[in-house]
Amino acid sequence: MPNGVKVPVPTLERLATYHNVLKDLKKRHIETVSSTDIEERTGINAAQFRKDLSYFGEFGRPGIGYNVNELHDRIGRILNLEETRPVLLIGAGNLGSALAGYPPLRAGNFQIVAAFDNNYNKIGKQLWDLTIKDISTLPEENRALQAKIAIVAVPAHAAQEVAEQLVDANVCTILNFAPVVLKVPPHVTVRNVDFVQELAVLSFHVPRECVS
Repeated sequence: MPNGVKVPVPTLERLATYHNVLKDLKKRHIETVSSTDIEERTGINAAQFRKDLSYFGEFGRPGIGYNVNELHDRIGRILNLEETRPVLLIGAGNLGSALAGYPPLRAGNFQIVAAFDNNYNKIGKQLWDLTIKDISTLPEENRALQAKIAIVAVPAHAAQEVAEQLVDANVCTILNFAPVVLKVPPHVTVRNVDFVQELAVLSFHVPRECVS
């Protein structure tokens, strides 16, 4: 990172949004884009867009804008998306099945390469194009797969044990859908997705006049 500056997490989240928008523009053969165009397409203020990019050096040309291909590729390098990253899925229930079959995930820079569960009624069955594996084989399986990212889609009571198994299998980044705070070593990064929490935030924003 330039000058050792720590990049705020919200900036990284917005970079992922820019990357997706630029990917769409590339498909449509649009060659240049302005910060105002980005604001119109994302709802993110143009000044914020420019500030986000400034963490990583100089971008674009005054009066011309940004070359779509170059900016897409450069943000991809910043986010380490130059190559498809293998992802482990832990939990083959309803949520796990939905995630495994999620089209944007299957067509993007991430590929779920293995699914694990501890339910013997599921082990050996198919989950889309994957054969569900026994969670006890996780360390051995990942020695070959070398995945560093995992999705945890298990009940809350099982999530901590799963996190510890992932750490033992040399996974260092976890996307956690379980409604529980995971305790992991300092070198492991966890991102939490809590649907109920998000709905509670939305509930706060419901105007009183909309409530019957």
